[in-house]
Amino acid sequence: MRYDLVIFDNDGVLVDSEPISNRILAEYLTEVGFPTTYEESIRDYMGSAMHRVHDLVAERTGRRLPADFDETFHRKVFEAFRRDLQPVPGVDAVLEKLEANGVPYCVASSGSHERIRVGLGKTGLYERFGEERIFSSQDVGRGKPAPDLFLHAARVMGVAPGRCAVVEDSPLGVEAAVAAGMDVYGFTGMTPAEKLAGAGERFGEMGELPGLLLG
Repeated sequence: MRYDLVIFDNDGVLVDSEPISNRILAEYLTEVGFPTTYEESIRDYMGSAMHRVHDLVAERTGRRLPADFDETFHRKVFEAFRRDLQPVPGVDAVLEKLEANGVPYCVASSGSHERIRVGLGKTGLYERFGEERIFSSQDVGRGKPAPDLFLHAARVMGVAPGRCAVVEDSPLGVEAAVAAGMDVYGFTGMTPAEKLAGAGERFGEMGELPGLLLG
C-alpha cells in the first residue's frame, strides 16, 4: 500500500466552499472599512485560519477588526453554506475508492470544528468521517502554513508523517504539508497550478486522484 493515511483539506477539496466564503469575507471586510475584492480574498486568505485575516489587516492598516468580526462572519457563512453548499464534484467517488482499497483517510482543515461539521453535513459527507477523523486548526497552537495541524492528525491517527498523503488546494496548505514531511497532491480546480508548485503532484479533476494515490 502506497500510503497508510490520506489527509484531506476541507474547503475547496471536499466541499466547494471557497467561492462562497471568500465572497462573503471580501464583502464583510469592505463593509467594516477594509476594502477587499473577491480576488484579493482568494489571494491572501484562502486556506488560512481566521487569525491570519486579523494579522494581515492589522499589519497593513494598523487597525483592528471589530471584536465580533469572527462571530458575524461565521454566521453569514453558515447561513450561505446551509443554503448553497455542494460537495466538490467527484470527491465522493474518491472516498469510496479509498475505502474499497483499505486506505484510511481524515480531514484536517483551517476552519473551525463547527464550520467543518456544517459543510460536511450539508453535502452528505459527514457520515464518511465522523468526529474521530475530523481535525481543525482549533486543535493546535498554529494553523497552516505551520505543519502542526497535519502532524497532529497523523499522530492521532497513528501514522508516521512519511506514510501520509495530503490533498490540498491552497499554497498555505501545501506549504504546511511539505513542512510536515508528507507527500502533497495539489488540486488545481480553483487554484492556478503554478501557485501549488510545492506539491509533488498536481491534478485538476477529482477523477484523477485515485490513480495518483493508489498507483
